[in-house]
Amino acid sequence: MNRAFSRKKDKTWMHTPEALSKHYIPYNAKFLGSTEVEQPKGTEVVRDAVRKLKFARHIKKSEGQKTPKVELQISIYGVKILDPKTKEVQHNCQLHRISFCADDKTDKRIFTFICKDSESNKHLCYVFDSEKCAEEITLTIGQAFDLAYRKFLESGGKDVETRKQIAGLQKRIQELETENTELKNKVQDLENQLRITQVHAPPAGCVTPKSPSTDIFDMVPFSPISPQSSTPTRNGTQPPPVPSRSAEIKRDLFGAEPFDPFSCGAGDFPPDIQSKLDEMQRQRWLVYHILIMVFIAFIIEMYICSYLVFLCCNFICFPFSYKCRYIKKILRFVFYICNSVCQDHFHF
Repeated sequence: MNRAFSRKKDKTWMHTPEALSKHYIPYNAKFLGSTEVEQPKGTEVVRDAVRKLKFARHIKKSEGQKTPKVELQISIYGVKILDPKTKEVQHNCQLHRISFCADDKTDKRIFTFICKDSESNKHLCYVFDSEKCAEEITLTIGQAFDLAYRKFLESGGKDVETRKQIAGLQKRIQELETENTELKNKVQDLENQLRITQVHAPPAGCVTPKSPSTDIFDMVPFSPISPQSSTPTRNGTQPPPVPSRSAEIKRDLFGAEPFDPFSCGAGDFPPDIQSKLDEMQRQRWLVYHILIMVFIAFIIEMYICSYLVFLCCNFICFPFSYKCRYIKKILRFVFYICNSVCQDHFHF
């Protein structure tokens, strides 16, 4: 592990060992970004990375983008880069993966460190901008290195391996938590779909009739013979039998039977509607009887009137001349026609 700091036994650090070993030291800075470098250390490598990220930041600034602010938490376990408002961890650079750390002597606001990425195994250079604390942050990282090295010597190297195992386990735990969250969401979606299916499903014991196939116009094709299936009602009782219609029922142009509310079964309508239909049927038959009686009375009246006219003409025209015989014949013919009509229709 290469570092840009020299360890001296008489060197005094800025923070107490307990603050870095048991807690962390927070700092606020502007994050210029990170870029891949070819070497794990070197001043020239860091200078090129700083120049590259400064140029990229100037371009973003000209486009109206501000430099994001971050919070650094430094301890003997590493350097965490967090969002200052939400405290969300953006980067977690473990201390044993940091190979170089330095501040820019030409620009006192810039400090950097190089860390090896755990996933891609590439060396990344992180560049920060702090107006007042650049050198202090660099020294704090150096103190964390010194304390971690002393702890490494005291434990004989076991502590580093333990931290590596802990880091691997933490990563695995995070992956399992993500997978568990996804599985919970899938289970919740399946429960919602099952609940919707149960709401729309028919109750137990109720047979859902199959809908007949339709044509291209979404219409049920005509079938001259439609079998009647006796389906029980909701209370479990069988509906009253539907009276059979005669086979000589007239049909329209499309082969459909004309609708007649009086020929429907009694169980097709509620009691109040059925009573009104019965009353209308009785009134209809009453109107039919009245019309027949009026027609009969009209025919009888015509018969009587024609007979009276014949008698009158017979008495009046008898004394007259020979021409009245033609009138008599005409009246007799009219009387004969009326008499025939009455006998054919009413069987007098």
